[in-house]
Amino acid sequence: MLSLALARRSWAHRLPASVKFAVLAVLMVALMRIGSLPGQIAGLALALGLTLSLGIGAARIAARALRPVLWIVAVILVWHLWADEARQGLAFGLRVVTMVGLANFVTLTTPLPEIIALIEWLAQPLARFGLAPRLPALAVGLVLRFIPELRARHAAMAEAWRARSARRPGAKIVAPLAFSLLDDADHLAEALRARGGIAPPPAAKT
Repeated sequence: MLSLALARRSWAHRLPASVKFAVLAVLMVALMRIGSLPGQIAGLALALGLTLSLGIGAARIAARALRPVLWIVAVILVWHLWADEARQGLAFGLRVVTMVGLANFVTLTTPLPEIIALIEWLAQPLARFGLAPRLPALAVGLVLRFIPELRARHAAMAEAWRARSARRPGAKIVAPLAFSLLDDADHLAEALRARGGIAPPPAAKT
């Protein structure tokens, strides 16, 4: 999702990350409770309008991010058509696309450091149990950082394979991809240890 972040600032960048995520949570709950097709269409229109307000470039980025979701929605629609529940399947598919679209809008307009800072703030109660609040924040940050890295590395390996063979790479590049990621994980662990790790700060003495 880091790859979704806009390089330029927009009106939504000025909003605090806490406000955007709170509104996102409320909208998600509302979409789950709305079962009617018109309600789902209204939600999709809202997500589309918010994305377009960021500009055509942002809309193209969001549309590319939605492509994998559309395959899932297509399978859902086919299943509901087979079960003679076309209206229900359409409403469910619209709900999924809307939720992902709204989430994309938030990630487009929220820099990764702000997301990490928000999660660390929300995780402050974990310190009472001896757990570092920065642990879940770091975990989310790493996931957001390495998803686009994983995609880029897979694409690079697939391109290198096609340059040397007329056959499709298929699952043959899974092993080298996994080994390269494990190597990165070792380097990352060493870097974290060199910077003090993720242990919680010592409790202040009274």
